[in-house]
Amino acid sequence: MEEYLIETPSIDYMNPHIQKMVRELLNQSDDNLDYIKRCYAFVRDEIPHSWDIKTDVVSRTASDVLKNRTGICWTKSCLLAALLRANRIPSGISYQLLTRVDDANEGYMIHALNTVYIKDLKKWIRLDARGNKENIDAYFSLDEEHLAYSIRNELGEIDYHDNHADLDGRLVNILMQSEDILEITTDFEF
Repeated sequence: MEEYLIETPSIDYMNPHIQKMVRELLNQSDDNLDYIKRCYAFVRDEIPHSWDIKTDVVSRTASDVLKNRTGICWTKSCLLAALLRANRIPSGISYQLLTRVDDANEGYMIHALNTVYIKDLKKWIRLDARGNKENIDAYFSLDEEHLAYSIRNELGEIDYHDNHADLDGRLVNILMQSEDILEITTDFEF
């Protein structure tokens, strides 16, 4: 469980901006479960997805997402993990391979979401803080997943149901080399 609590370059929860947000969210929370829900809602609802607002800003780390007030799913997942880990709540990152459009003609993209360990229930759940919009309605649930995307097997999409302690190194490299978030592409599988 310790690997899901460590600080990494992408999940930089000791950053002063993240620590300040942790204190704000903790002060509003009744208990650990309420804190998880508030962190999730904050990242999903208060941090717009970069593609949704058509900004070219590249947020590369959790603290960048908070500072820039935008990020793509990869780094929004890092921010949610950072907020949780800063309060000793284990969190990881899970991936899906999705088509870019409603068929595979334009290739695939990697989507990131979070895993969170709910100590009182002794189980992991997955949460998707990508951000809701038309046709996307992800929300918090302890019983069944309500993620941003449903997998369409007939299009070759894959839900890996994995749990990683850090953002995949290939994604980190793509972010580090990018000057415009709207030009990012990924055409590999995990």
